[in-house]
Amino acid sequence: MVKETKYYDIMGVLPSATEQELKKAYRKLAMKYHPDKNPDEPEKFKEISQVYEVLSDPDKRKLYDKGGEQAIKEDGSGGGGFHNPMDIFDMFFGTHSRERQRRSKDVVHQLSVSLEEMYNGATRKLALQKNVICEKCEGRGGKKGATEKCGNCRGSGVQIQIRQIGLGMVQQIQSVCHTCRGQGERISAKDRCKNCQGNKVVRIRKILEIKIERGMSDGEKIVFSGEGDQEPGLEAGDVIIILDEKEHSFYQRRNSDLICKIQLELVESLCGFQKTIRMLDGRELLASTIPGEIIKHDEVRVVHNEGMPLVKDPQVRGRLIIHFEVKFPNSNSMKRDKLAMLESILPPREECIISDDAEEVTLEDYSRHHEQRNYYRSHGHMYDDDVEGGGPGGVQCQTH
Repeated sequence: MVKETKYYDIMGVLPSATEQELKKAYRKLAMKYHPDKNPDEPEKFKEISQVYEVLSDPDKRKLYDKGGEQAIKEDGSGGGGFHNPMDIFDMFFGTHSRERQRRSKDVVHQLSVSLEEMYNGATRKLALQKNVICEKCEGRGGKKGATEKCGNCRGSGVQIQIRQIGLGMVQQIQSVCHTCRGQGERISAKDRCKNCQGNKVVRIRKILEIKIERGMSDGEKIVFSGEGDQEPGLEAGDVIIILDEKEHSFYQRRNSDLICKIQLELVESLCGFQKTIRMLDGRELLASTIPGEIIKHDEVRVVHNEGMPLVKDPQVRGRLIIHFEVKFPNSNSMKRDKLAMLESILPPREECIISDDAEEVTLEDYSRHHEQRNYYRSHGHMYDDDVEGGGPGGVQCQTH
């Protein structure tokens, strides 16, 4: 149990979320609210990063679960203790735009991929818009020597405004210079390049061919070096594609294993069955048992070398893990004569000796009992099994 769920609600996950589920949630939210894509909500991006920083650290997560947000602040892990949100983003996605000042920023894209594509391999095409240096003016923005320092910002690229907000109190506001658009220099209209309008770069449409290798996994990166935006005087950054695995209707993936659930009728679990399983490459596997072999409810069986391919060696695959669920008949659905016939076939009951002072009880559905228990707890009452050392006693039968 956790004291509060605020952080989990922000990430859109349950308090029981695994490390992998947290990573996936952060990846989606960080891509959505990154300042480059969503400049109107910088605080949201900051909040997401700080929450992920807490929940991704096992010690901080335990502290939050026990004492909530207040415990994080009192521990000194909050406030100024948080890292810069952009640093967290860079570490998570493997970008290093802050460290590589002579390169333009990396461009990160998330690509939704089906489990079938990761199993079989696929090629996808992605169209993106990017800046390239203008060939007409070779990135100068106009004629040679036509560039001059911006008179509005004096070459700094920023404007600073001073506002008085009270007696003896002023506020300093810094913004990008609207005249030179932060370049620190300008070109007169008559000398500007007609191709790029003085911007030094032009916008083009680029098609990237993305090869998804067999066995690739959720969150894996495919890097296109030097395919990011170009800027004069800077090396072009990379385009980084992050694979986002879609949920599958039948299979669940765990590393190189594929997990599926198969329902069996009671007659199938007791008397044998044959079931076909359609694989992600279209093949059909025949799973069966022989008469006399019993499959219990919640039993798990494994088929080796039928899971996900390994990236390094696609001919080698993980396991196919089958979780069986046995469907039992509904109460009162069988006639008495059928019950008698069934009883004659099944192994005999274990005889139970009932003493004279035994008290007969009513067996109720557990879910109803659980709801009643929560009701009493919410009203300040304590159940016997809440007391240390207490708990319901086991039902025992005397046997010969």
